[in-house]
Amino acid sequence: MRILNDNDLVGKPLAGKTVAVLGYGNQGEAHALNLRDSGVRVVVGLRAESLSRPKAEAEGLAVVAPEEACVGADVVALMVPDEAMPTFVPTVVVPNVRPGAALLFAHGFPIRFGGLEPPEGLDVVMVAPMGPGLRLRELYLEGSGLPAAVAVEQDVTKRARHAALMYAKALGSGRVGIFETTFSDETEIDLFSEQAVLTGGVTRLIQAGYDTLVEAGYEPALAYMECLYELELTVNLIRRYGIRGMRERISRTALLGDLTRGDLVIGPESREGMRTILAQVRDGTFARELLEDERAGGERLRRLVEEAEALPIEEEGKRLASVAHGERGGGRPAGGSGDGPAGGAEGAPAGGSAGPPDLDDSESP
Repeated sequence: MRILNDNDLVGKPLAGKTVAVLGYGNQGEAHALNLRDSGVRVVVGLRAESLSRPKAEAEGLAVVAPEEACVGADVVALMVPDEAMPTFVPTVVVPNVRPGAALLFAHGFPIRFGGLEPPEGLDVVMVAPMGPGLRLRELYLEGSGLPAAVAVEQDVTKRARHAALMYAKALGSGRVGIFETTFSDETEIDLFSEQAVLTGGVTRLIQAGYDTLVEAGYEPALAYMECLYELELTVNLIRRYGIRGMRERISRTALLGDLTRGDLVIGPESREGMRTILAQVRDGTFARELLEDERAGGERLRRLVEEAEALPIEEEGKRLASVAHGERGGGRPAGGSGDGPAGGAEGAPAGGSAGPPDLDDSESP
């Protein structure tokens, strides 16, 4: 696979074009600000009662109703919750956008699994930064960027690929790397990696390690620090240097334990579980569960969150918040949705839909 960068993308990104960013949550805010700072003309679409409206206006961005934002836009960037897309796109976007404009998604889920058909007469593309909106903005301001996945689902104008790549360049992704893929592959890989590794896998690994030590009589505080707090050190080494580079920088004791004991944890049973997760992603089983829960008001997800938050490790985390997390208290940040590891606008935060009127993208994993 060839990885594109700014050297492959000649010219000022989206010169003379107008981008309507619909939604101003974690991804929406970062997209709008990075596009603006790259010289792109940006208008933000929000309802009058949106809590995000004052924040966008304070940045000097033009803020209008979503319908008005679509009129005259060359690219409409959809930073709204996935579950809102099947209704929002045909009723708010399509009647107001000009033929030949591009609909841009930050995640492939609405097209692959969400029941949204690509509207006729429009380009349909995806630019999915590989990380949360906060990090996308931070790295841009540092002169770097987040890698991004780019895809074309429908190319009416024969310019869809170019528009998507130049949008990614304006986000800062061309400073590091742009990967071309498909909506289906991005969605399936993203869901699998979240469930098997980035959230589902790593949280169960931490929990199991903590429980094993506490059950054996060790101090819960030390078990928490060793199994959760120190994970950041390893992850940072892997992210910066890769697995081999991490192993070159740890002690011989840790290295031998890694190479001789790791398979006892991630063995045949775990790998078979991963294959089951991937199969349920690809055949739509997980997507159906997600959408059914949304239609039911998110009750199942709320219950699962409450059960997870009642575990002893969470109580220990609250006690150690000032030491382990630099906070005075544990729990969620006040207000708003959290950023998922893949950074897409996928689903609502635990507790239900975050759809209109706020139109904030909600990036839960």
